[in-house]
Amino acid sequence: MSDETASAAKKKHDPEDYRMTIGEHLEELRKRLFLGVAGFLVAFIVSMIFGEHVLLFLCKPLFIALARNGFSTHIHIFEASETFMTYIKAAMISAGTAAGPWMLYQLWLFIASGLYPAERKYVTKYLPLSIALFVIGVVFLYVYVLPLMLQFFIGFDIGKLPDLGPILRVTPNGTTQPMTIPILPSDPSTPLPGQLWIDAITGMLKICIAPNTIRVLDFGSPNAITPTITLASYFDMVIGMLLAFGLAFQLPLVVLALVRIGIVEIATFRKMRRIVYFALTIIAAVIVPDVVTGMIALLLPLVLLYEFGILLAVWSGRKDLATPPESSA
Repeated sequence: MSDETASAAKKKHDPEDYRMTIGEHLEELRKRLFLGVAGFLVAFIVSMIFGEHVLLFLCKPLFIALARNGFSTHIHIFEASETFMTYIKAAMISAGTAAGPWMLYQLWLFIASGLYPAERKYVTKYLPLSIALFVIGVVFLYVYVLPLMLQFFIGFDIGKLPDLGPILRVTPNGTTQPMTIPILPSDPSTPLPGQLWIDAITGMLKICIAPNTIRVLDFGSPNAITPTITLASYFDMVIGMLLAFGLAFQLPLVVLALVRIGIVEIATFRKMRRIVYFALTIIAAVIVPDVVTGMIALLLPLVLLYEFGILLAVWSGRKDLATPPESSA
């Protein structure tokens, strides 16, 4: 390469060309923050319209688990504002998800101005993989782990209620006949006030107290424990687990970053498999405290992702060795 070509290449990537004054940095930050917040507010206004659908979508696994265990599909609240505040949180999370790409783009435009071309190349190369892994982790939790975990926890019990008749000295009366309540697959089209029936699908007792006005009574469990699940606690648990699974699925990129920076070598990652697997077991137990289903369902993908991270680091290293340098003296 001639001296003129080398000089031109050096000038093309001169760090001085990317420098900005403090005032320019602050002005750029203000601009990107304004655009990012504006995008979030627009998404939040739209999400307020569909917040109900988001809540029902997140609660669907709980409804299914309750119905399969013979419980009422009602979710309870303990405070008057609980439903509204949860609705607002659902709208904010939906807005953050919808406007996330736009806000990340604005953040990237601000950060990219201070990075060298090689650094920008790494970010644009692995950012799509990071987003894809996060989405896979969230979908994996919602579709597979969450239903298994809810089925296990809600169905777990300590046994039947004890017979308290001898203790309370109650003599059973065999002559009294129980009342028969019809079990219907769906609500009557025009129920009359005073009519009552059992919904065969939800297992709830329904009573018509006035024209077009139906009230519902929940059934308790025949066992010693009946679940009473509140909307806020369930919503916070699901959102926390969605975030935890999304971040846990970033493991391959963590392995790759440690290798690329030079903190840990690939051979060390291979030798530390047993220690890492044990640490992943503890992490899975903390995120999903369910040894039978949820913990194992999270542990197996984490192990595979760890191995994928090693392969990704090996592949990246071989590609760098195969790529000739851009310029030489």
